[in-house]
Amino acid sequence: MKRRALLAAAAASGLASCGRSASRPLFAADTHPNDYPTVAAVGWFAEQIATRTGGRIRIRQYPGGQLGEERDTLELTIFGGIDLNRVNLAPLNAIAPETIVPTLPFLFRSEGHMRRAMAGAPGDAVFAALPRHGLVGLCFYDSGARSFYTTQRDINTPSDLRGQKIRVQNSDLFVAMVEALGADATPMSYGEVYGALLQGVVDGAENNWPSYESSRHFEAATHYSLTRHVMAPEALVMSRRRWDTLASSDQALLRDTARESVAVMERLWRERETQSEARVRAAGVTVTEPQDRAAFEAAMAPVWERFLSTPSLRRLAEDIQAMGESA
Repeated sequence: MKRRALLAAAAASGLASCGRSASRPLFAADTHPNDYPTVAAVGWFAEQIATRTGGRIRIRQYPGGQLGEERDTLELTIFGGIDLNRVNLAPLNAIAPETIVPTLPFLFRSEGHMRRAMAGAPGDAVFAALPRHGLVGLCFYDSGARSFYTTQRDINTPSDLRGQKIRVQNSDLFVAMVEALGADATPMSYGEVYGALLQGVVDGAENNWPSYESSRHFEAATHYSLTRHVMAPEALVMSRRRWDTLASSDQALLRDTARESVAVMERLWRERETQSEARVRAAGVTVTEPQDRAAFEAAMAPVWERFLSTPSLRRLAEDIQAMGESA
């Protein structure tokens, strides 16, 4: 409650200063720790903006969940209390249905396929849906491939998940995906997962290599199964309230520089992913590669049917599937 009160005060302060956009820095939130690739990429973005505007536009970062979990910070970004926010797409699903499509399980054939799609027309279509909800999309960041990890067993087939309590993001899609595999989906904030794994509140979770390692979840859940069921990107978004106070030239500069930061993030991501995997394997975690990927994909048919609920969403998914993996 205290944090909510502080965040509400921050929102009020942010709104009060909208007319004085040059009088304070742009506040940037991220739940990832300070050394995470997305945080470093936004740091590069901030340095470039400061240099290219002679210090006229400054960005102050608040990584490590200092301003709250993503659901809370998204609300504040919409209201203008936070200006920039690096978020997973899952919390955006309830705000803009178009963001559901890139989070569909087994949509992307590879990370290269995902990057090309989100840098092209499909990504533009997703971002075009955000302004009417109070957000402006600047760029997509890599989030790797998400896989399941559990405290007790390897996951080689969907039946291995049956009856397991699996932590998921607060997303109807992720709940449906895990339940379609026979597990008990347990929505929970990211910061609560480590303790929940240790205490047996949940039997497992799912995430990428760097998040599995940086969160220390590998210490509590020592079975990592490379299902690679979701390759959803993350996004850097901006409050439309603050965006609309900027000159069009500054808007273009922010958008162009954010897109330049994608290459920085992808380089850092590849390095961090390799380091995280090596650290996890060295710690003695059991890493398995499920052989029957088709069984996992087949279980997702009703999930796709449910969430591609309109012709436009189905077309967007089909456009992504039809794309090649290289230009």
